Amino acid sequence: MKKHNFLAVDIGATSGRAVVASVSSGKFEMQEIHRFPNNMLELHGRYYWDIFSLYESIKTALSICSQQGIAIDSLGIDTWGVDYGFVGADGTLTGIPRAYRDPYTDGAPEDFFKIIPRDKVYQLTGIQIMNFNSLFQLYRSKQQKFTSLHAAEEILFTPDLLSYMLTGERVCEYTIASTSQILNPVTKQFETSLLEAAGVSPSILRKPIMPGTRVGYLTDALAKETGIGKVPVIAVAGHDTASAVAAVPATDTHFAYLSSGTWSLMGIEVEEPIINEASFNHNFTNEGGIEGTTRFLKNITGMWLLEQCRKEWERSGKTYTYHQIVEMAETASSFTSIVNPDDALFANPPSMTEAIATYCKASGQAAPATDAEYIRCIFCSLAARYKEVLDVLKELAPFPIEKLHVIGGGSRNGLLNQFTANAIGIPVIAGPAEATAIGNVMMQAKVAGLVKDRWEMRQLIAEVFSPETFLPE
Repeated sequence: MKKHNFLAVDIGATSGRAVVASVSSGKFEMQEIHRFPNNMLELHGRYYWDIFSLYESIKTALSICSQQGIAIDSLGIDTWGVDYGFVGADGTLTGIPRAYRDPYTDGAPEDFFKIIPRDKVYQLTGIQIMNFNSLFQLYRSKQQKFTSLHAAEEILFTPDLLSYMLTGERVCEYTIASTSQILNPVTKQFETSLLEAAGVSPSILRKPIMPGTRVGYLTDALAKETGIGKVPVIAVAGHDTASAVAAVPATDTHFAYLSSGTWSLMGIEVEEPIINEASFNHNFTNEGGIEGTTRFLKNITGMWLLEQCRKEWERSGKTYTYHQIVEMAETASSFTSIVNPDDALFANPPSMTEAIATYCKASGQAAPATDAEYIRCIFCSLAARYKEVLDVLKELAPFPIEKLHVIGGGSRNGLLNQFTANAIGIPVIAGPAEATAIGNVMMQAKVAGLVKDRWEMRQLIAEVFSPETFLPE
C-alpha cells in the first residue's frame, strides 16, 4: 500500500497543534510538527478569537511539512464548538469572531425563551441549554446591532472559517453545526423558526454537509507561499469531540465513551437522536457524529478540580508531576469523602481547595487534610459522578452498555480508570490518548479509500494503539 501522509490540525480553546500521520499497510505513525497558542483577545470588555493568528499557524505547519520534505495528501481541521465568523457578500470577514466566554450572552437563553419556550427549543434541537450556544450568540448580536452581523451574508463555524481562509470555498460541516442549538438532529437541517425568532435571516447558514466531504484545495497563492502545493482540504468531523469519538476503538455498538480532559464528556453513539422528557430533565445533548450518527452525551466537570488545585499548590511552591499525583492518591487510601464535581461551587472559585473543604463540611464529611487527600477525593468523586451519569445513560440507551471506552488525555490515569471500573461495574478500556487527532486523520484516510467505514477505522486504531483494559475489582 502506498504511504499516505495526512495533516491534522487540532485546535482547542487555549492551544492548537498540527500532527502528521503516516498510514500504510495497516501501520499508523504520528508526529507533532507544530504547536501554537490560541489566545483570546480582550478589547473594551469584549472577547474575540484571533482567527488570523490561527490561520498563520496553519500556514507555518504547511511550510514545516514542505521544508521537511513531507508530501501531504490532505489536511483536516477540528476545533471547539459553537463559535463562528461573519463573512460578507464580497468574501471578506466582516469582523473578528467573538469568543464563547464573552459575557454578552449572559441571560440570553431566558430572554429567548420568552419568544420560544425552553422545552420547544430542546425538542427542536436536542441540545442542552448553555448561554453561549450559537443561537443565543446570534440573538444577542441582533439585539445589540452588531455591525459585523449587519454586513454579513453568512456565518461560518470556526473549522469551516479556517478552511475557507485556506481554500476560498465555503461549507457548513454537520458535526460542528450540531453544537449551535439551531440544527434539527432528526432532519439534519437548520430550524428556520429559531433563526427567525432570533431576528436573523435563515439564509445566513448554508445547508450542512457530512464529514468526509472535500472542501477544496489550498489557494494558488498559499500553495506557492508554503511550498506544499495544491493540497486538498477535507471537512473532517469538525467538532473536536466528534473527531475523538470517531477514534473510539470499539468492536460493536454496545459501548459508552468518556472523552476525558479538563472537562469530561460521557455518552453513547446512536443512529437516531434521543429527545424525550427524561433526556430534557437530565440535560443530555444530541450532537452530530460521523456517518450521520448522533452523539448522545452529557458534559461533566473533569480534571478541572485537580488542575485548579495544582495551580494553588504551585503558587505555594509545591509542584507535583503526574506520576507523583497518582502515587499520592494511592497513599491516601483511607480517605473517602466525595463531592459532586458539577456543583456550582466548583465552577471557578478563588480557591479550589477551600471550595472542596466547604462542600465536604456542608455535607457532613471530613474535609481533606493533606494534598494527597485532596487528590484522592477528586479521583473518587469523578468515578462516583461517572457512575451516576452512566446509570442514566443505561436507562436511556436503546442497547445494553457493556463497556466504557475512556479516550483523551485522562485515559492515561490508570488509577482513575480502575476507580471508574470499580464504580460502574463494567470493563473500562483506556486509550488512545490522542483520540481527537487520530479521528481527524482517520476521516481523511476514509476519503482516501484506505478504510471503508468507522468500524474499519476503529479496528485499525485498536490494532495500532493497543488500549488497556481495567476490570472491576
